[in-house]
Amino acid sequence: MLVHAIPTNVNYEFAAEVRDGLTREAQKELPSKYLYDDVGSALFEVISHLPEYGLTRADERLLRRHAGEIVDRVQGPVAVAELGSGSGRKTRWLLEAFCRRQRVSYYPVEISHSALVMCERELSDIDAISIVGFEREYLDGLLEVAAYRKPGQYLCVLFLGSTIGNFDRTAGVKFLSEVRCILRPGDSLLLGTDLEKSSSQLLRAYDDELGVTAAFNLNLLARINRELGADFDLAGFQHVARVNEEERSVEMHLLSKRPQVVSVPGAEVVVEFREGETIWTESSHKYSVDEICATAQQAGFRCEVQWMDDQWPFAENLLVAE
Repeated sequence: MLVHAIPTNVNYEFAAEVRDGLTREAQKELPSKYLYDDVGSALFEVISHLPEYGLTRADERLLRRHAGEIVDRVQGPVAVAELGSGSGRKTRWLLEAFCRRQRVSYYPVEISHSALVMCERELSDIDAISIVGFEREYLDGLLEVAAYRKPGQYLCVLFLGSTIGNFDRTAGVKFLSEVRCILRPGDSLLLGTDLEKSSSQLLRAYDDELGVTAAFNLNLLARINRELGADFDLAGFQHVARVNEEERSVEMHLLSKRPQVVSVPGAEVVVEFREGETIWTESSHKYSVDEICATAQQAGFRCEVQWMDDQWPFAENLLVAE
């Protein structure tokens, strides 16, 4: 697999966003994309197997059951791009179905180099596939993929799991609109969305008994220590999951157990924490079925068809660029 590496200024961007997020007065915040370094990506793979976290298994069930039907509804000839491929395990069902129809170019877009390596290892045995990975932010990678488009070729973009839920609703529409601007009419987007569910189910999923999600969240502080020379004491912070009923989301925070001062030399900042103060690290918004179609329409897509899991409230949505 050919991997186009991320630009060398990534540490500057990381430092700038850490400095900006940790110096906010109302609520300290760190972008959720930075949870997924090599260690974080590996921990998330473990989370996907936990009994409390049914989202990934629902995603995989739908792809396994409906891969043929999904592929039949995608215009061809087609190239496949995936935003946030992870290990590529659940993408196999779709790619095998596409390859029964034609030879396929597959372009995983990831910010984690190790995830791209795992993805290539997972999928390279599929016949009639070529893999070119992009170690990029989603939109930057998709722009490069679009430049590879051959005359008469359609793009099918995969945005699986429920990564769209990491955006608030306004930002989600904006992101999908930006994806649409890169696509042409007739191109498609397969969008995974986690659906609304009870608060108790959400809290179990995002604060598991084994503490894997806590380790995943705390690894963000460890990453800042490793890459920016910070002196976060991980024992001084606690993973907290909170349901936000108004936003229909679940939030992950890192709570300071005591008053403390943390130095982050790589971001040129010293940060004070009060006891009980939190760093907001991720939100996962949950959708209704009808809301997904309305969101797609706002962003310039037509919701062609939806498939819903019968064990965990989750939907795959095939959107077509208009």
